[in-house]
Amino acid sequence: MSFQKWLRELGWRHLVGIAVVLFAAFPLVYVLSASLNPSGTLTGSNALFREVSAENYVALLSDPRRPYAAWFANSLIVGLVTAAGTVFLGALAAYSFSRMRFTGRRFGLLSLILVQMFPQLLAVVAIYLLMRGISDFFPAIGLDSLVGLIMIYLGGALGVNTYLMYGFFNTVPSSIDEAAKIDGAGHARIFFTIILRLVAPILAVVGLLSFISTMSEFVVSSVILTSPDRLTLAVGLFRYVSEETNTNYPVFAAGAVLAAIPVMALFLWLQKYIVGGLTAGAVK
Repeated sequence: MSFQKWLRELGWRHLVGIAVVLFAAFPLVYVLSASLNPSGTLTGSNALFREVSAENYVALLSDPRRPYAAWFANSLIVGLVTAAGTVFLGALAAYSFSRMRFTGRRFGLLSLILVQMFPQLLAVVAIYLLMRGISDFFPAIGLDSLVGLIMIYLGGALGVNTYLMYGFFNTVPSSIDEAAKIDGAGHARIFFTIILRLVAPILAVVGLLSFISTMSEFVVSSVILTSPDRLTLAVGLFRYVSEETNTNYPVFAAGAVLAAIPVMALFLWLQKYIVGGLTAGAVK
């Protein structure tokens, strides 16, 4: 095959792929370079990896006014609990809609779609007023509470994730349920011992998407959390670049690099489920 024919039939695809990879990878490489640059300014990081030092990471972890370790732990707690709760509650709802027939089933499915048309951002004021009222009676789940923030995230994520799981649950043959019922199994046993194992790909996808969105969420958490030691990473890191006279982008970049590690680790662990989980439920 001549070079011109190869370029016309296959080569252009490789060129496009390389261009897309470079476009996607450059911001990541730039942030990593900025986190290793001890200059203290963002413009000093324009030359990639001109200087390499761990000073920014040391400053990030040793600043008593900005407890990065506490923010990191808070984000992990909120992200993991929210992901687990979203998967469990969403799976219960999806199983009910997929396998049971009851009054209001169709209306409930349509309501899930309609509610998700309005982003949670529109309800920030209402959420704040509600949480402030709850704080007067139950401070543990009100303002400045990680438990309260988790409950808000769970309520906002159940709709779209339930519908996503519902499509995947429909791909599991109902004959499996019928065979289990003949053997004397009830809905609970069928769900926990049979169905959950068969729908593991979509559970992994929903858990990963929930964890990523929770780790990067800023608006709601910035309204709910106020104490410096209870902030999440997104809110806490914003303090490094929000002060006009004390901005430190390299330290901010160092924090962003460390914050990406849990997300990347979870993605690599669940990657074998992701493609199947995202595509299998789309055939219904």
